[in-house]
Amino acid sequence: MVGLHPLEPLTAAEVDAAAMLLKTLPEFSAATRIISVMLKEPGKAVIHGGGAADREAEAVLHDNARNQCFHVVLNLTTGTSSAVRYAPAGAQPTMSVDEQVECEAAVIASPEFRAALERHYGAVDPALVMVDIWSAGNYGSEEDRTRRLARPLCFLRSDATDNGYARPLEGIRPVVDLNEMRVLRVEEYGVWPLPPQAGNYAADRVGPLRADIRPLTITQPEGPSFRLTGHQMEWQKWKFVIGFNAREGLTLHHIRYDERSILYRASLTEMVVPYGDPSPQQARKNAFDVGEYGMGMCANSLVLGCDCLGHIEYLDGHLCDSRGGALTIPNAICIHEEDFGILWKHTDRRLPHPPEVRRSRRLVVSSVSTVENYEYGFFWYFYQDGNIQFEIKLTGILSLGATREGEKPLYGAMIAPQLYAPNHQHFFNARLDFDLDGVENTVERVDVVADAAGPENPYANAFRARATPLQTEQEARGHLQLETARSWRIVNPRVKNAVGEPVGYKFLPGDNSFPMASPEAWWRKRAGFVDHHVWVTPYREDERYAAGDYPNQSGGGDGLVKWTAADRAVAETDLVFWYTFGHTHIPRPEDYPVMPTAYIGFLLKPSGFFAENPANDVPPETKKKAGGCCG
Repeated sequence: MVGLHPLEPLTAAEVDAAAMLLKTLPEFSAATRIISVMLKEPGKAVIHGGGAADREAEAVLHDNARNQCFHVVLNLTTGTSSAVRYAPAGAQPTMSVDEQVECEAAVIASPEFRAALERHYGAVDPALVMVDIWSAGNYGSEEDRTRRLARPLCFLRSDATDNGYARPLEGIRPVVDLNEMRVLRVEEYGVWPLPPQAGNYAADRVGPLRADIRPLTITQPEGPSFRLTGHQMEWQKWKFVIGFNAREGLTLHHIRYDERSILYRASLTEMVVPYGDPSPQQARKNAFDVGEYGMGMCANSLVLGCDCLGHIEYLDGHLCDSRGGALTIPNAICIHEEDFGILWKHTDRRLPHPPEVRRSRRLVVSSVSTVENYEYGFFWYFYQDGNIQFEIKLTGILSLGATREGEKPLYGAMIAPQLYAPNHQHFFNARLDFDLDGVENTVERVDVVADAAGPENPYANAFRARATPLQTEQEARGHLQLETARSWRIVNPRVKNAVGEPVGYKFLPGDNSFPMASPEAWWRKRAGFVDHHVWVTPYREDERYAAGDYPNQSGGGDGLVKWTAADRAVAETDLVFWYTFGHTHIPRPEDYPVMPTAYIGFLLKPSGFFAENPANDVPPETKKKAGGCCG
């Protein structure tokens, strides 16, 4: 029986014990909110040494009365706590799930909001108003620096089950002090109509539904090929630990293939969704969904047959609300196997037997989060040939605005009568802490270059891969470059492969974008991680989030921009590879009322890590059909 791995996330009992311990602190009062409680991961030396460690938790709290954020480390083994560490003055932690609910209630109950609602839209039922707690950002004002704010977006349902996003209240924006849970004012932006058409998508409100889809059944009568013990996964030659926390959501730890270390930790550290409409009612729309909302806090409970198909194992997410009450998200993580086409194949016309072909199978570890109108699916794929893929699936509902009759938006697309979707981008940042056959790793930037025509290249066809070992943080800052098919390779110069070269893994980027907003845009000051696609830093335990610890209402300049200014050495060291990837969304009518999934991500591919194709030993399919070639 495998015991609890030191990197497994906190259990429900541990979260409860942590909340109880926090309430005994002298700093804790009725005005204190528990923003998050998560595992404080033990040091790398413990994991690499195979030792045990006390179970510890790190808690982030916020005192509404003092507008002060602070941190506490709790030793759950001994039942003790460390000294309180206060955040810098004015730093705002993630908004709690309770604040989102309380903010909606405060807006709907506000006399000022109700009066504005009636002025703009007549006698409407306030109970049909939807209030999304959008973050306030920081635009240089005193209140941005000194208050804990939200600038909600509001919508009106036609009935209790209507898609309210189809009817944005374009003319009014409440501004809420979350410490006082009070509407400070209602900003008004002129008279705007309610879009006339419904935009429903639920099965019981659309139709007729297609009647020509027959069942597709996926069965594994002998069960799955993986073994899940607690949060420890074993699948064929892969081993790793599955984590989960309130801020990042799904995380992966101590990833090994054939007992060889590849990644120590992999996670999504931050994302930002900036909108490109400069009109006063739209210009402040941007969201740092990890640092402002908490991707784990927004995780869904996944449903068999809908979110996942086949033989599924689930893991729950154990969190707490801001008052310390238990908050368990059942089925927050889904694990399953799926067929992925041909793994490899070759036909030799000279041989009498059928072609050799192997089916590819991949292991899927996934989680889905809903941040108000948008859904984000986070999918980690493990392949039999040593590949690791991360894919984000974007779906949900567009953030919409109203237009006046006869007008067309310059910075968005009409998607229904008097309803438009602003242009926007989604930028994500992944943190990959490599321990490739050890911690002394180097990143190489690889460009494919053509040789000039000449005596040694008489047919002008020669090209080669040129690898540049990156020595310092600032040298390592980089962008994608299609002209040279740029990729990156993480190597361990101290471990040689079968041909005498350093073992390595190649990082292959997928689709990406550059930010369209000026570097002077307020949101970009807080999101410096979008300035480069690739960053490399030496490992530091406290450097975890690309935009810093407190992106909510921050003044900017934190995170990767701040750390890499030191230009530390990154060659042959314990390093972290950070990747920023963006999706530029120019909306279409076909993205409404609910958006078909868009995909973005990256691939890690062994490059000299193995002596040969590591999937050579995958057996052929055992069930041979008549005339088939797999048996």
